[in-house]
Amino acid sequence: MRDLPVFPDLRAFLGWCDTRGDLATINDPVSLKHAMTAVHRQVLERAGPVLKFANPVDGEANGAPIPVIANLFGTSERVCAGLGMAPENLDDLGAFLASLRAPEPPEGAKDVLSRWPMLKAALATRPKVVKRAASQSECFEGADVDLGRIPVQTHWPGDAGPLITWPVVLTRHHGSDAGAVNHYNAGVYRAQVIGRDRLIMRWLEHRGGAAHMRSWHKAGEPMPVAIALGADPATLLSAALPLPETISELTFAGALAGQRPRVVAAKSVPMMVPANAEIIIEGWVHPGDVAPEGPFGDHTGYYNAVEDFPVMRVSAITHRKDPLYLSTFTGRPPDEPSVIGEVFNRLSLPVIKAQIPEIRDLWLPPAACSYRMAVISIDKSYPGQARRVMMGLWGMLPQFSYTKMIVVVDDDINPRNWDDIAWALATRMDPARDVMLLDRTPMDYLDFASPEAGLAGKIGIDATNKIGSETTREWGEVMQTAPADTAFAADLIARCLPGLSP
Repeated sequence: MRDLPVFPDLRAFLGWCDTRGDLATINDPVSLKHAMTAVHRQVLERAGPVLKFANPVDGEANGAPIPVIANLFGTSERVCAGLGMAPENLDDLGAFLASLRAPEPPEGAKDVLSRWPMLKAALATRPKVVKRAASQSECFEGADVDLGRIPVQTHWPGDAGPLITWPVVLTRHHGSDAGAVNHYNAGVYRAQVIGRDRLIMRWLEHRGGAAHMRSWHKAGEPMPVAIALGADPATLLSAALPLPETISELTFAGALAGQRPRVVAAKSVPMMVPANAEIIIEGWVHPGDVAPEGPFGDHTGYYNAVEDFPVMRVSAITHRKDPLYLSTFTGRPPDEPSVIGEVFNRLSLPVIKAQIPEIRDLWLPPAACSYRMAVISIDKSYPGQARRVMMGLWGMLPQFSYTKMIVVVDDDINPRNWDDIAWALATRMDPARDVMLLDRTPMDYLDFASPEAGLAGKIGIDATNKIGSETTREWGEVMQTAPADTAFAADLIARCLPGLSP
């Protein structure tokens, strides 16, 4: 699937960005407290380059020795590059993900050969265990552990303190083999620094890390945890991808990267960790050890409430000789998660079409916090079809259970164009007939607009042309210019008005 070079680590990807003029180094001192986020945010809004803050400073203007990398995935082009491909080839990866969810047996030798790229990618997920790793060039354990050496940002004025925002958190189920990387869970969960050797791990109950923690604590044992900071782009994006539960994010990264993932035994916990990461944090989560987390600015554009989450006691920090610290911020879109979400929306489309074939396109508006609202275009052929599609989408993938508004339009409407959507709503939708309301359905508990935490209503709007028993009136006919006249007009304008852009 790859059509770009292999990026074995973050530095290789940064080097590739640099050759394209897409990496900018800022040598001026920039405070880790609020100012760095302000710079990052304005650069992202202008679709700017990856940023390397060479001289980050804390609130007292004490020099921090580790440079900060930000805005890594601030454009959709760089997200695609992190996946190993140009934007125009993204659909191939979407088809691959769809095949992982619903694989079909090959039909003879010819079919096997046609699927060889997929088979090769699957084989590439087998991890390669190494004895020495760049991520363990320097090691600090016990009393030498100090999270204060890492230039962790405090992003927003109302934040409770420093927050790690791009960690790849690795966990495994109780009773599993530490060497069975294929059964690891990798997730991106934010982590609040609350001391020299303590972090608060904010994983929600339905996430893989929390499920693993419950299995360890049920046995009355602390859970080992490893956090990779500054992993290679394939590992970073695999940890954020909505993969099937049977697919390990860490090993799937090998398929994306085009090479087997390299792992090494952790120094202080029974875990394997990425050999090519910039920084590794190791530690334990003990039963009953929790602390109040937050408040922190979130992807909704508001500060979330303070709640208790598990504490990780750090037992070791290892890193490269001259490490880099990868960071980002979350806030009201646009931010890096919303940019990544737009790309992942395209990747999900083949999976969605496989389950609901009449869907032609789907758009999750980034301004609506990505998944909170969906606009779907369908090939409509029978009454009630729009409502069936709404119900199907809400129940299909976990992330769509949090989508509180769905607008369904016909396939002559561009679901990514607000003017088209407004026209369909204004001319094809009657509020009394075409609005469906649901009550007490699952919702992201961060959505404080919900009447109850974790439970909220949903709205579905049918903005399609009404057919059959859906209407008793004669439906209007859409006005369109004849194709021949459209072609004539385009040719005439090109010849007579050459300065008028199409």
